[in-house]
Amino acid sequence: MKRIGVLTSGGDAPGMNAAVRAVVRKAIYHDIEVYGIYQGYSGLINGNIKKLELGSVGDIIHRGGTTLYSARCLEFKTKEGQQKGIEQLKKHGIDGLVVIGGDGSYRGAKALTEQGFPCVGVPGTIDNDIPGTEFTIGFDTALNTVIDAIDKIRDTATSHERTFIIEVMGRHAGDIALWAGLAGGAETIVIPEDNFDMDEVANRLKKGHERGKKHSIIVVAEGVMSGPEFAEKLEKATNFETRVSVLGHIQRGGSPTAFDRVLASRLGAHAVELLLEGKGGRAVGIEKNRLVDYDIIEALAMPHRVDLDMYRLSKELSI
Repeated sequence: MKRIGVLTSGGDAPGMNAAVRAVVRKAIYHDIEVYGIYQGYSGLINGNIKKLELGSVGDIIHRGGTTLYSARCLEFKTKEGQQKGIEQLKKHGIDGLVVIGGDGSYRGAKALTEQGFPCVGVPGTIDNDIPGTEFTIGFDTALNTVIDAIDKIRDTATSHERTFIIEVMGRHAGDIALWAGLAGGAETIVIPEDNFDMDEVANRLKKGHERGKKHSIIVVAEGVMSGPEFAEKLEKATNFETRVSVLGHIQRGGSPTAFDRVLASRLGAHAVELLLEGKGGRAVGIEKNRLVDYDIIEALAMPHRVDLDMYRLSKELSI
């Protein structure tokens, strides 16, 4: 292993830069050259590849987003597009590739692996929906952004005695909604992993109102339905006036938390270690604070699971 490449793909996540920094510096420490691939798989196909030095990743550990940029690339889903990417890797003498991203990024790495090119996937997504790891890079930062928003919205909900619906990201997973809802003291949390009953939500609100509670916070994961759609259904069931806040892309930005910086550093370095050991086709992760890695094809076949015990706890504490 003389040269490795690194790219970020899919939705950006706070901590991606810390992971890139770890890959570059860990590799250079072991006398391995590193090449940054800009604009994800699109940049790989187009040959937007540049050698990175120690100074290339200076002063980026605290920055959100990704200095390598990111882009969607439909062409890379085709065999022809993947072959173009492999040709570019060979042209630059790159022996292995670290892919930092979410589900779609892993699928690209899986495709390269199946064609014999060694790749290691590093989980970078705020959604926390990658199998084979308890936490993904960016989740903790996004979670704290949402909690901060919930705290501020609760001030207004209290002042105006209203029910607020807060729609959060997460794609098809409810991790952001669950963790933020529990930490923010939400009265109701709605996640795609558990079927919700609108009548139950309505009755919970009515009982709270009857005992003198005049405001409520409901956190809805985007994988269930949109905030405005949920509010419309809830108003029909309760006749309560509601307000909706769709937090949107503020959840993806901002300086990464200490947790995300450390997690990204550990996972990025571990990816390099695997390549140095001649192990490609792996996906790295963390479980019980220990670094782990799985076959990337097997990892993608694993189901994502939300902590339903935590979900039940949220209901018990919001009576």
